[in-house]
This record gives sequence, C-alpha cells and structure tokens, in this order.
Amino acid sequence: MGGLFQYFREVRSELGKVIWPKREEVVKLTATVLLISAIVGLYLTALDLGFTKLIETIISG
Repeated sequence: MGGLFQYFREVRSELGKVIWPKREEVVKLTATVLLISAIVGLYLTALDLGFTKLIETIISG
C-alpha cells in the first residue's frame, strides 16, 4: 500500500513540473482542431456522396 501512495506523490510532483498552456493558446488550438475537423468531415462527405452517385450510375447503367 505504501508503494501506491509513493506513486501518487511522484505523480503529483511531476504534474507540478508541467508548463501548462495559457487559456488563449488552448482556445486558439481548440478552434484550429475544430476547423480542420469540420473541413475534413466536409471533404469526406463530398467523397462519399460522389462515390455513392458513381456506384448508383454504374449499377443502374
């Protein structure tokens, strides 16, 4: 049991050494990730719709 407490003490010590980002940086990076995710989602949706129409055309051909 003492090993477990030692582990958590070390974890707490290491977390104290972390340089956490500022709020503005977190907001900016989160917005960037959301924007890129939306762009990729739209691109994949367009590809899916295009391939669906292509397959429908080939099948009904």
